Amino acid sequence: MPTSPSFSTWPHAWAQPSFRRRLLIVLALLAGVALALPRFFAWVEARPGFLPPDPLLDILPAHDASGATFAVIYGGILLGLTTLLPRPQSLLRALLAFLLLHLLRLLSLALVPWEPPAALMLLHDPVVDTFFYAAPTPITKDLFFSAHTATLLLLAVAVGPGWRRVVLAIAAAAVAGLLLVQHAHYTWDVLAAVPATLLAWWAAGRLLLATRR
Repeated sequence: MPTSPSFSTWPHAWAQPSFRRRLLIVLALLAGVALALPRFFAWVEARPGFLPPDPLLDILPAHDASGATFAVIYGGILLGLTTLLPRPQSLLRALLAFLLLHLLRLLSLALVPWEPPAALMLLHDPVVDTFFYAAPTPITKDLFFSAHTATLLLLAVAVGPGWRRVVLAIAAAAVAGLLLVQHAHYTWDVLAAVPATLLAWWAAGRLLLATRR
């Protein structure tokens, strides 16, 4: 979606009522999703599920890669946000796509009740565990699809062509591999993150075009 000159800088973008309205709505909805996550994941954890076949995990030894995983994730998020923050229209689309991505993920989690991999090693993310998924017991069924992989893929798409996209795509692939090494996800979880991300990005663009007035 091409960027309008009216949205090329923050002073110009913020002067447009349609931009302010859409940005505030998206931020409010993201906050609402974050507030709903603890109750949703409590339900997911209590629900019985099934073990899908995964030949790759069957032969892959499990190792704790939490440190490397979150170093790559937060490094990628930092790179993505510093790239997008000076671009209000790109940031708005990325935030809307992130919202749609998580709504799609909540739907997929509700429809695909999987049990965690047998050799699961818990991921330790102090930020997310404290502020979003805080619960008396660990979250182990946050599986289909991988939010960590999808977030980095979304940033890779959002930053546009260039070396940053290459770095973020490599980071997403690295995180996908590390999650499998950790047995924190099934192979299907990280693979499904790709079409889910592209769908969310496309849908965000269409929604912004439809609500630009």
